[in-house]
Amino acid sequence: MNTFTYTRANEAADAIRLGNLNGAKYLGGGTNLVDLMRETIERPASLVDITGLSTAIEETAQGGLRIGAGVRNSAVAEHRLVRDRYPVLARAILAGASGQIRNMATVGGNLLQRTRCTYFYDDDGSRCNKRTPGQGCDAIGGFNRIHAILGASEACIATHPSDMCVALAALDATVHLSGSKGERTLPFTELHRLPGDTPQIETELQPGELITAVELPPLAFAKRSTYRKVRDRASYAFALVSVAAALELDGTTVKDVRLALGGVAHKPWRARTAEDALRGKAATAENFRAAAEAELAAAQPREHNAFKVELANRTITAVLQQLAQEAA
Repeated sequence: MNTFTYTRANEAADAIRLGNLNGAKYLGGGTNLVDLMRETIERPASLVDITGLSTAIEETAQGGLRIGAGVRNSAVAEHRLVRDRYPVLARAILAGASGQIRNMATVGGNLLQRTRCTYFYDDDGSRCNKRTPGQGCDAIGGFNRIHAILGASEACIATHPSDMCVALAALDATVHLSGSKGERTLPFTELHRLPGDTPQIETELQPGELITAVELPPLAFAKRSTYRKVRDRASYAFALVSVAAALELDGTTVKDVRLALGGVAHKPWRARTAEDALRGKAATAENFRAAAEAELAAAQPREHNAFKVELANRTITAVLQQLAQEAA
């Protein structure tokens, strides 16, 4: 049994001070961390409870939204301004986990949840560089149906499990951070890292640094956005492939577009190649498919997950067709 201390932080400064102690972990809803502690994958020396911090959703002066890191996922999905201005985010959240988990999970915790790779969780019988650096990756030669096809490395082919994060990547969100060196912001797409040779380092957070909020920019055409998740069963399953998309048309021409993919990479995958291929082009199924294929051209599937390439191509095409038809 791993013993640990528990402290509840009353303000961000207390949380940061306690979070900088050796072996400390921040505790939000606990829907991922507690599971990892039960499996002895995570062995924190202390838990710093931050559930009372950063719990507001506020409109910014520019017309965007600032969502506190302590806001529950269900509260974000139900918020009137989120549903009206950023439906892709509400739909992504509702596609994840169960109602009970969404009622507990926090925004900050969702961003920092760890992979659901079965080899990562198998501490007794499987090698995993993410869990034990330098040990090897049994997923590469094992059953890798759910694993990454983009941005992976020979050290790790795990995928990021979040649905919310895919929508935030598509929306050009910004992450607000606070730590012992002060406050800073990061573009959301720069928060998570690709595995490279250090898959155990999953984000750009500094030791003890605390996520305080996520900010969504004013993006008028995000009102025409959606999220589609392809999975093995209708509920409580992680994505094989998911697509977050927003589309702006000028007549029948793509004026602007946002695309991000889930279930295909170690981080939420912003599909910038596909976006660049679409701007200024006719909003046709052929062009949507060509843009998807351009994005997936860099895919490196493994033995059991090659189907994800065609699945991603079809899902991107179908989602963009849906949005174009709704705009007509």
